[in-house]
Amino acid sequence: GKNIILGVTASIAIYKACDIIRRLKNEGFSVTVVLTAEAEKFIQPVLFQNLSGNKVYRGLFEEPEAWEIEHVSLAEKADLVLIAPATANIIAKIAHGICDDLLTCVCCATRAPILISPAMNENMYKNRITQENIKKLKSLGYEFIEPIKGRLACGKVGVGCLAEVETIIKEVKKILKNGH
Repeated sequence: GKNIILGVTASIAIYKACDIIRRLKNEGFSVTVVLTAEAEKFIQPVLFQNLSGNKVYRGLFEEPEAWEIEHVSLAEKADLVLIAPATANIIAKIAHGICDDLLTCVCCATRAPILISPAMNENMYKNRITQENIKKLKSLGYEFIEPIKGRLACGKVGVGCLAEVETIIKEVKKILKNGH
């Protein structure tokens, strides 16, 4: 099976990452979760470890299980890096080459395709800076799954909800099928 690195960031949509892991595993993919420090404020890593059956990677300077540079070894084994949910913060850091956590380092070091599924407040998503960052990443070959309209964490209805899990799974399969 193909190896998917699932980057999980601190969005209220983080609970959908559990379903994404389950669905990817049902499709025969191996899933390794890279969790940002902020995301750990929402969900403990043990949940993702139990769902994925793999170690959850978190900090840039964790004690490695084997003598290897974790961000490089994760980047090399990835057939695809999926970031879902992706915050405005992670999109901005990747767009500007900032490598200050494990997930941004994996993104910088991988040659695998990177698929980003944003989830954030509508105003943040539509912000000109966020849109420029997305445009820049698309021009560099990054793939995006656009967020959908729905009830946002602030209580308002707007664009910014994480795409449906089914849509994300279909896009992962399409990218991997096309030989990326």
